[in-house]
Amino acid sequence: MKRASFIFAPQVSRTDVPCFVRTIRLPMAAKQATIKISAIGLYYATVNGQDVTDARLTPGWTSHKRALFQTYDITSLVHEGDNVLRIYVAGGWARGEIAYDPQWRVALDPRFHTCLAAVCDVTLADGQSMAVATNEDFEVWSSPYTEADIYQGERFDGTAAIHRLGYAMRDESAHPQLQPHDHPLVREQERLPVQRILRTPKGETVLDFGQNHAGYTEIRYRGKRGDRIRLSFAEILDKDGNFYNENYRASRNDIRYVLDGEREIYKPHFTFQGYRYVRLDEFPAEADASYFTSIVLHSDMRRIGDFRCGDPRINRLYSNILYGQKSNFIDVPTDCPQRDERLGWTGDAQVFCRTACIQYDVKAFFEKWLTDMALEQHKDGGIGRVVPKVFDDDTPSAAWGDAATVCPMEVYLAYGDRELLRRQYPMMRRWVDYMHAAGPEEYLWIGGTHFGDWLAKDVDDSYVGATQTDLIASAFFAHSTHLCLRAARILGEPTDDLLALYTNVRTAFRAAFMKDGLPVLYEGGEYTDPQRRPRLRPITQTGLALILHFHLYEPKEEEGLIRALTHLIRENGDRMSTGFVGTPYLLHALADHGEAKVAFDLLVSEKMPSWLFSVKHGATTIWEHWDSMGENGELHPADMNSFNHYAYGSVYDFIYGKAAGITVPDHGAGYRHVTLRPYPDRRLSPLAVSEQTPLGRLSVRWQYVRDGIRYDICIPHGCTATLMLPQAPVRTLTDGEYVFVCPSPDTP
Repeated sequence: MKRASFIFAPQVSRTDVPCFVRTIRLPMAAKQATIKISAIGLYYATVNGQDVTDARLTPGWTSHKRALFQTYDITSLVHEGDNVLRIYVAGGWARGEIAYDPQWRVALDPRFHTCLAAVCDVTLADGQSMAVATNEDFEVWSSPYTEADIYQGERFDGTAAIHRLGYAMRDESAHPQLQPHDHPLVREQERLPVQRILRTPKGETVLDFGQNHAGYTEIRYRGKRGDRIRLSFAEILDKDGNFYNENYRASRNDIRYVLDGEREIYKPHFTFQGYRYVRLDEFPAEADASYFTSIVLHSDMRRIGDFRCGDPRINRLYSNILYGQKSNFIDVPTDCPQRDERLGWTGDAQVFCRTACIQYDVKAFFEKWLTDMALEQHKDGGIGRVVPKVFDDDTPSAAWGDAATVCPMEVYLAYGDRELLRRQYPMMRRWVDYMHAAGPEEYLWIGGTHFGDWLAKDVDDSYVGATQTDLIASAFFAHSTHLCLRAARILGEPTDDLLALYTNVRTAFRAAFMKDGLPVLYEGGEYTDPQRRPRLRPITQTGLALILHFHLYEPKEEEGLIRALTHLIRENGDRMSTGFVGTPYLLHALADHGEAKVAFDLLVSEKMPSWLFSVKHGATTIWEHWDSMGENGELHPADMNSFNHYAYGSVYDFIYGKAAGITVPDHGAGYRHVTLRPYPDRRLSPLAVSEQTPLGRLSVRWQYVRDGIRYDICIPHGCTATLMLPQAPVRTLTDGEYVFVCPSPDTP
């Protein structure tokens, strides 16, 4: 790409979509032709009217410090004589309206434009070579894409008068480094038909596709020239059955299409929506289901995991988890796909990473995102709240910045790529060094600005929950230090200083936050927000779950901690009260410390807060809040209420790791060795989990039978397994298929 200059269009606004045009004359047929394309923005390219690629939202979303380019083989698209190259460029993530508060948005260098870089290389039939690269010889034309924005949608006017704007201008700014793309591209994945056409109480015509998802609607309709179509999108209907999308906030998120009288099919190129329902704000004919298809969009990632059990509600939950992942894996792991956000929140990604890795092959997906995270790591080692960076205020938060240690380790365990872990290790270590230097105490993380146990239900007047943020931050300081220590041992890096640091952090945590074997309020310093202090509680479900799961206790304290945790659950009406930080660990903590029944009680509960509460109320994806919709249909305030947020979908790693019992130890990364210790529960029988590991298919199935519990196990070639079944001796299994029948444990 060194031969290509970045070029931009004169006299266009941020939401315009100019078309860069160049006629390439070939004196003879081409033996081979390729084109490399990148943009500050999004591009859509055609050669002689044919699409160059079926990938969408290219070149992707990265750190401002680099820009990716793609290479396409266009040999079949070119011919002897004149060939017309057209490349449309929109603002996209780079120059669009990204982030919910414009005053916080990090813009690129103000000298940057929505611009294009491309080079076409041709080898002619006689062996001669020629190249055409972007420069001032490219013409710039207006286009029928009269407006495009990730949040605001797309306007396509088939009647627009297309006119020449002039010649491209060379952008002399210092642009991000151009690199070949290193990740799966975004593509159309599924096609969803209309399930029903509704007439709401307000008289609205609404299409129901039956599934909340991310993508766009394909319109297949040929009307008269000048006919108008306008679509709006929503995740839900309100309690009265009317179309509701106030939770999209400032994201207008609509499609406006003016027909040219000839085109039969239209679908967007420069935007996407998160939705289940589509309202026909304008349509020139009686609505017919055959006119519309919803296209599910996400990064190319191969499905490798599968699950089913005897409880249809849990199976629905599993489907919701899958669609949550698909909806939010559009080039980066986002929080939600619908409102004026859709950002790469680090906290959401770290709690879901393990589940993501056991459902899809996301190795390359995370490798790309972690590369950007390392590029954007602060000079002092801090990790921001979102990657790619969007906010000027990029203050690190505990459990969010810990994506720097959690995600590399989870990806390593899932796929066994030691070199990936090696590349990320410096970032992991620098994040631990940041925590070591943060706050007034050397071995605690005290103070700072944190999200706490985000959206916990143990306090009514704060999103951060009742668990003291100093406890959470210091617990994650210990956890990340331990993860870094594990990585160092795997890679053969020095460990003495990390081991000493971990020992000191753990000791300091226990001295500051525990007394008589239970958590206490930290009294060694001042809180950054004095108003928050009266609402803090010394003992919360999240605090106990972190202490138990991160092994911050002594053996003699285990019984008292688990007793306190089960007491809090019973006291709360046999319900959890945890948020984004505590929920991923709660069921694990219970099962690992002798309370598997309580864990399964929570899993199958329909009482709010619970996973099945949303299933009971018709959810087809995971909600942001436990009560995004209340028992009576009342909606959580629209200022922050997504119905497609994957964080609580992390519960699948409990189903996988405890119900099916599959865990991968450090020495078994990539499934070279696994531990199989199922926790059967009659309410889920029969349960079956399978995984297409790097070595082949691994599966665990159990079912209650008359004589006890039957286990069917399949181990792939090259894998060994340590099998621990209830009331049975420990066994070592090699590749093959096995059947065991064991007595039933004392579960319902």
